[in-house]
Amino acid sequence: MSESFVALADQVADRIRNLLIFGELKPGERLSEVSLAQAMGVSRNTLREAFRSLTKDGLLVHKTNRGVFVATPSMGAIIDIYHIRRIIECQALRLAHGHHPAVMRMADAVASAHEAHGREAWRAVGSSNMDFHAAIVDLADSPKLTAFYGNLAAELRLAFELLNAPRWLHEPYIAMNGELLAKVQAGEVEAAAAQLERYLSQSERAVLAAFSGRDAG
Repeated sequence: MSESFVALADQVADRIRNLLIFGELKPGERLSEVSLAQAMGVSRNTLREAFRSLTKDGLLVHKTNRGVFVATPSMGAIIDIYHIRRIIECQALRLAHGHHPAVMRMADAVASAHEAHGREAWRAVGSSNMDFHAAIVDLADSPKLTAFYGNLAAELRLAFELLNAPRWLHEPYIAMNGELLAKVQAGEVEAAAAQLERYLSQSERAVLAAFSGRDAG
C-alpha cells in the first residue's frame, strides 16, 4: 500500500468525518459506496480504506452482506464522551490566552450561531456550536488532541441527530458560548473553565434525559 494511497484515504476519511460532525449523515444511514466514491472523486478502493479507518474509530459499522452504515451511539458512549470533553475542554481553557488564534475562531463561531439563530436554522446553530468547541480544543496547540477530538465530535453529533430536536439541543448554548468567549478574552480563564464544567454537565443531563425518554418510547 503506497504512501500516496494511504494519504488520500486519510483525506477521504476526514471529509466523511466532517460530514458526520456537521450533521450531513444520520445515525443508521447506509452509505452507498458507488455514489459516495463518485461524489468525492475517488476510487472505490480508496473509499473502502477510508471506511475501514472510520469503522476502527467507531463512527461507521460494517454489516456482513449488507454494507457500511453510520454508527448509532449508545447511552454509555455519550456518558464517556462528556467525561472526556470535561477533561479536554476545561483544561484547554485554563491554558488559554486572549490573543490565541483559536479565540478568533471561537468568536466567529458565536457570530455564526447568532446569524443562524436569526434564520431559525437550528442544525446550522448546532454546527456553529461544534465549531466553537473545536476551537476551544485548538487552544491546547496539540494536533494529536485536535485529531482525537474530531472523532469525539463526530460521535457526539450523531447522538444529537438521533434525538432529532435541534432547536432544543442547541439554542440554549448560544448565549453561554458568548459568555465563555468574553471570559477568555478578558483573561478570566479559571472562571471560564469552571463555567464550562457546569455547561457540559447541563448539556449531558439534557441529552441523557432525552435518550432515556426516547428509549422508553
